[in-house]
Amino acid sequence: MASAMLLPVLLSFLILPFSALALTQDFCVADLTRGDTPAGYPCKANVTAEDFYYHGLATAGNTTNFIKSAATFAFVDQFPGVNGLGISGARLDLAVGGVIPLHTHAVASEIIFVVEGTIHAGFISSETNTPYTKTLYPGDIMVFPQGLLHYQYNDGSKPAVAFVALGSSNPGFQVTSSALFANNLPSHVVEKVTLLDDATVKKLKSVLGGSG
Repeated sequence: MASAMLLPVLLSFLILPFSALALTQDFCVADLTRGDTPAGYPCKANVTAEDFYYHGLATAGNTTNFIKSAATFAFVDQFPGVNGLGISGARLDLAVGGVIPLHTHAVASEIIFVVEGTIHAGFISSETNTPYTKTLYPGDIMVFPQGLLHYQYNDGSKPAVAFVALGSSNPGFQVTSSALFANNLPSHVVEKVTLLDDATVKKLKSVLGGSG
């Protein structure tokens, strides 16, 4: 298990040639207290080995929610040592039937590595809306190109765990259903732009916490 958990870190280096690294020094550990900027976080003044270490992905996420899943991030906001390096990671825990809904990472491609269980995953191309799907088993990997809608769900008979590596320290994470129905955009506008009826839109807003 320990060696399997290290593989996503190694996989992240596959993404490095495609990331826009612009560092002019060895590293720039993020000083989160000074706030993010369009150019990233300012560099922390006093750096120690602890800044390049993160234990947050060792603990399983809480899957007792309505999507039966949890995504635990190791983005720059959780792991300041990745600031400016063009890499980050995450852990996915999916109970039986659990799903990571359709979502995008606007500025990063992603590689998933399955550690336990069975995960059905896929993405949708932007030009032809073609779906590319695959059932993944322990040891399998799959890549999701930058900016494309993708998803993962557990279609097996036991809990599933996967780790992902992303080609940005701050890749973004926008869930499509939340973007549409967890806001205060008026329902009649959502109905127009989604082609859904009023009852469906209001039901989804109620489930996801939206208003209007």
